[in-house]
Amino acid sequence: MAEDSYRVIRGRVNGLKKAPDARLRPYLEQVGFGSAALIQTSDLRYDLLSALVERWRPETYTFHFPCGECTVTLEDVAMQLGLPIDRSPVTRVSSFTDPAALCYQLLQESPEDKESNFSGLKFTWLKAKFGQLSATATKGELMCAARAYIMHIIGGVLMPDANNNKVHLMYLPLLANLSSVSSYSWGSAVLAVLYRELCRVTNPDVVDMGGCLTLLQSWALYQWPQNSAV
Repeated sequence: MAEDSYRVIRGRVNGLKKAPDARLRPYLEQVGFGSAALIQTSDLRYDLLSALVERWRPETYTFHFPCGECTVTLEDVAMQLGLPIDRSPVTRVSSFTDPAALCYQLLQESPEDKESNFSGLKFTWLKAKFGQLSATATKGELMCAARAYIMHIIGGVLMPDANNNKVHLMYLPLLANLSSVSSYSWGSAVLAVLYRELCRVTNPDVVDMGGCLTLLQSWALYQWPQNSAV
């Protein structure tokens, strides 16, 4: 491919630069997101990601290399992200009759949004929920902050969309009962979204990619020495 026609894939990770409040860690461990909460996001190597996209084949969900075929597997997800991969499927609710009421119920407040029927939460708003916990925060407040933290991880690192400025509300109902969150196969959902995004960006007109690019990049760097060609 000529250099002037080489397509560079773009993507963003909205990670958290510091560890969660120590009071939130028991809740994050309980729901199975303890390891994911400790993910240290690094700068994305767009040249590497673009090279991987060029070798992705949607018909087999594998990368085709001169040495053969390979792909990111559920085992990779479990090892690198620490998420469950063999439990109930992650189902979603795509529309809500009263999103503000849902937020009040599970997060104790709703974002001041001019739209009455909003479908996503901004990362800046979520950060304010768990980043400004008072020293006297109640158990209920800590549980709401934990939900906000998990929502940020889901939308910012694990399953971001191409825009990566909000997380969809469809995940919030799954966090209502924190004791049952770990019963879902979050790792399978992360891998499914990554596969979907890889297939989507095989369209030469698409340059913005979502999905867990942190996982894809770390997987590639683990598979091959840093100085070797993909």
